[in-house]
Amino acid sequence: MSKMAAEGGGKEMNEIKSQFSTREGAYKLLTHSEYSRPNRVPFNSQGSNPVRVSFVNVNDQSGNGERICFNVGRELYFYIYKGVRKAADLSKPIDKRIYKGTQPTCHDFNHLTATAESVSLLVGFSAGQVQLIDPIKKETSKLFNEERLIDKSRVTCVKWVPGSESLFLVAHSSGSMYLYNVEHTCGTTVPHYQLLKQGENYSVHTCKSKSTRNPLLKWTVGEGALNEFSFSPDGKFLACVSQDGFLRVFNFDAVELHGTMKSYFGGLLCVCWSPDGKYIVAGGEDDLVTVWCFADCRVIARGHGHKSWVSVVAFDHYTTSVEESEPMEFSGSDEDFQDQIHFGRDRANSTQSRLSKRNSTDSRPVSVTYRFGSVGQDTQLCLWDLTEDILFPHLPLSRTRTHTNVMNASSSDGSSSLPAPLPRSNSLPHSAANSKSAASDNPIAAGVSKFATLSLHDRKERHPDKDHKRNHSMGHISSKSSDKLNLLTKTKTDPAKTLGTQLCPRMEDVPLLEPLICKKIAHERLTVLIFLEDCIVTACQEGFICTWARPGKVGLLSSQNQANSPSGTVV
Repeated sequence: MSKMAAEGGGKEMNEIKSQFSTREGAYKLLTHSEYSRPNRVPFNSQGSNPVRVSFVNVNDQSGNGERICFNVGRELYFYIYKGVRKAADLSKPIDKRIYKGTQPTCHDFNHLTATAESVSLLVGFSAGQVQLIDPIKKETSKLFNEERLIDKSRVTCVKWVPGSESLFLVAHSSGSMYLYNVEHTCGTTVPHYQLLKQGENYSVHTCKSKSTRNPLLKWTVGEGALNEFSFSPDGKFLACVSQDGFLRVFNFDAVELHGTMKSYFGGLLCVCWSPDGKYIVAGGEDDLVTVWCFADCRVIARGHGHKSWVSVVAFDHYTTSVEESEPMEFSGSDEDFQDQIHFGRDRANSTQSRLSKRNSTDSRPVSVTYRFGSVGQDTQLCLWDLTEDILFPHLPLSRTRTHTNVMNASSSDGSSSLPAPLPRSNSLPHSAANSKSAASDNPIAAGVSKFATLSLHDRKERHPDKDHKRNHSMGHISSKSSDKLNLLTKTKTDPAKTLGTQLCPRMEDVPLLEPLICKKIAHERLTVLIFLEDCIVTACQEGFICTWARPGKVGLLSSQNQANSPSGTVV
């Protein structure tokens, strides 16, 4: 039995954790730093939109400039966030709004324009509108798509365009995305569009009108809802994940498709970039986290730890480390960066974005560890490490491989000391209702399927004698090399044709990561994961926002309640 399967047995399953340890030390839940509705009553979340959290730092003189916004049901709250320093005072929200007839679904602060006197907060709604508000001045500035003439479907994601004080992007469950300018009106009629660019399963239209009006652009991406998008750290690229199971990465300004990836199964729900822009992680209905390499446009690893849909993925900028093998040249005119907008990120990240400018083949860092996390509908938090043995499989493995757990295919004689494959989760596809099909695959079918996979990928580094029977239940799916050509010309993509291609490699063809930790931390499904400098913030559908102090960062709060298991009101 694998380590994780053993861990999950017995009483452990239902016990909510209030602390967990990694190689850095112990992370502790600060019960006094919990944010929620002022009455602290668990929210009955049936049929409600996910609880979301946004942060902004207003750089006020007191040194306590962190502000938090969160939505619970029809309500939206804006508080001073005291984090690990002081207990949360829920009796004094700076702003509170209750909406009728529609619910907030997502929100985003403009970090460029935020001051102690004024912040610009965009809020998306279940009926399709987007509101621009200032929760400090308490002014409702503007309402976009007010008459729902642009899109009638739910807003799934709203974000300011990096480096811009006025442009923002809005995604809807219709599968469309719209670019707005806060200075422009939306017009009183349904917009007329003119095709600007069309590509594989996407099109971009401009708004045709005498005077400039919103939306400036309309993107139609994939099939089904567009669940989330994320801008690259340099603001030049946009990663989108959709209900059709595709990750699509666009050059935002050139409006061109850079690359795509297909989930193993079902829709993709969440996406994020590594701090240097080299890797993208996506999660969704296949219960997996998938790591995709931006430069090579291919899947380099999958992580299996969740037992249900993955709702949020995020990189931990503060635990991710890159050590260069040779000194970086920071001299010169830095022409590459003249046209780039810097967003005031911390110095380590700008170093990493410069790293991403280098070709990964001519100077590989000596030691790379990317830390990312995921939370899911299974109420579990997973933390993952992505290390050089996964990123650069052709290099000799470093001997100090202490903190990466990787489940590769076991050797054929069964003597491998690696853990056995995890039990298959319910939402991973079976070719037949019974699981006997995996064992009853005949050797010829298995051999053909493996050969087809190898021929598609030019996977010379794979050893044919390595066998991973858990996925041969899908061995009957044909993987002819002609499928790769058909894939590009067909509009509707048949999942059977993507499996075994670079879009969606078979499970046995990429390393399978095991989480560093996988802990149940809530009663209800988790909807938020944010990494801050001194803590991790999580939230669940009951409306409780939890602060986990990083090792050594417990701060001024008394730790008297830390050892006890949290009471009913916590997460």
